[in-house]
Amino acid sequence: MGFIFTPFLPDKRSASEVTHRHMKVQEAICIPQGPAEPNVELVLAQKSGLHSLVWGSSDAHPEVAESTDHYIGFETDLQDLEMKYLLQKTDRRIEVHAIFISNDMRLNSWFDPSWRKRMLLTLKSNKYKSSLVHMILGLSLQICLTKNSTLEPVLAVYVNPFGGSHSESWFMPVNENSFPDWERTKLDLPLQCYNWSLTLGNKWKTFFETVHIYLRSRIKSNGPNGNESIYYEPLEFIDPSRNLGYMKINNIQVFGYSMHFDPEAIRDLILQLDYPYTQGSQDSALLQLLEIRDRVNKLSPPGQRRLDLFSCLLRHRLKLSTSEVVRIQSALQAFNAKLPNTVDYDTTKLCS
Repeated sequence: MGFIFTPFLPDKRSASEVTHRHMKVQEAICIPQGPAEPNVELVLAQKSGLHSLVWGSSDAHPEVAESTDHYIGFETDLQDLEMKYLLQKTDRRIEVHAIFISNDMRLNSWFDPSWRKRMLLTLKSNKYKSSLVHMILGLSLQICLTKNSTLEPVLAVYVNPFGGSHSESWFMPVNENSFPDWERTKLDLPLQCYNWSLTLGNKWKTFFETVHIYLRSRIKSNGPNGNESIYYEPLEFIDPSRNLGYMKINNIQVFGYSMHFDPEAIRDLILQLDYPYTQGSQDSALLQLLEIRDRVNKLSPPGQRRLDLFSCLLRHRLKLSTSEVVRIQSALQAFNAKLPNTVDYDTTKLCS
């Protein structure tokens, strides 16, 4: 198995005219890994066009995309064990480079942790990466405390799938209903430094554009009976003998991968709902939009009902108006109701 860096060659023809693609591999480089690592090879396959990450053998060969892969990519062939290994090693090959923003603190600088700190990692895809969508696999923070500090960090994470306001983000239910919990590892540094990692993997991976992180602190103290722990907010626990200390975050990393996204091709599908190219092309466009909708919503976070991520994609990555999104969703529901042996599903609104 190997890590293949394969470009995607966008096809300028309409969806009804595209039957197959021919992509010529110009160069392939296989880099064997060290003996202590699994049998993994990093493969860079250079082709003309957009580059994306996929997992496969180190033999360069033409890739034939599925019907919806012309519009948006969804999967990597990265297996759970391979993914877990790369996440444990915080391998930079699966790091998604995001922009860090915070008005409350700076990286590598000490701050008073008595008050909640807000920070975010964002990609600004519409400006810098308009031909990509992104999947989050994990999150890692390195947090340090001054010596003998009695504080304990508490993290809350919100994920925004495709852009928009903070209210269009969903709360990550860490350590609830089998959702993963933070893993804390002591680092070999003079200070009290820990690496906090949250691994989603294939089971919990989902789209992301921005990750909002809220950091607050609590004080752990013994209860009245001495055999239980009680947590206090720093401002609730006023005791001069307690050294609250200071805190700093050395780095924050988002792990995942980016996938092909062609907004113009999806707009072309939507246009065919009103102005079909040929007889039958409207039904073909509706079928492809249904497939895209279902595959996008399938990657919704855990909950009793799926979130309507597809509307978020239309609203923020295609820049459609609210009325246009409603019209498209109504057309898809009406068309789906006419198909044999299909059952539609309810979703929860996320984006305005």
